[in-house]
Amino acid sequence: MAKLYFRYGAMNSSKTALLLTAAYNYEERAQHPVIVKPGIDTKAGEAVSSRIGLERPVDVLLGSEDSLLDALRAHRPLDTVDAVFIDEAQFLTPTQVDEAFAVAVSHGVPVLCYGLRGDFMTRSFPGSLRLLEIAHAIEELKTICRCGSKAIFNARIVGGVFVSHGDQVAIDGQQADYESLCGKCYIEEVGPVSSS
Repeated sequence: MAKLYFRYGAMNSSKTALLLTAAYNYEERAQHPVIVKPGIDTKAGEAVSSRIGLERPVDVLLGSEDSLLDALRAHRPLDTVDAVFIDEAQFLTPTQVDEAFAVAVSHGVPVLCYGLRGDFMTRSFPGSLRLLEIAHAIEELKTICRCGSKAIFNARIVGGVFVSHGDQVAIDGQQADYESLCGKCYIEEVGPVSSS
């Protein structure tokens, strides 16, 4: 049985580089992966791009109102797809995550989602939360904080200053910058974590 996977990590944990490597492995074996990215992520246009310079055009650019199933079927018949890779999966809607589950379970196509678990305010993105609820396999991709400890938070920097409030989505490098921090450094730089 195919599965829905969620591979999450703080920023700079090589999520996109690992996605591109895994998709390349399929292509190298003459299989047909489909690369999907939510359209809200505009930083690489219609491509997925890692910070180490790897880049590949997306096959499906998914709008927030789009059906994942319909978009995949419009790209190519599901019975000719060997795997679906979704970058920036935190930006999926819960309904799109449910459809990703159906692609795996009902259509036998593995779906591998890569994304952030939480935002700069330490709160879950709706897509990430749904993935944590229903994914068959969940894997943390690790990165380090400036102090050398494991980073678990994504801190937002605006005008050189760490901020703790604002819109949940501000695309890296366009409206804000980000730094991956451990819990101790997050509290020192941003302030206490809070559920409200």
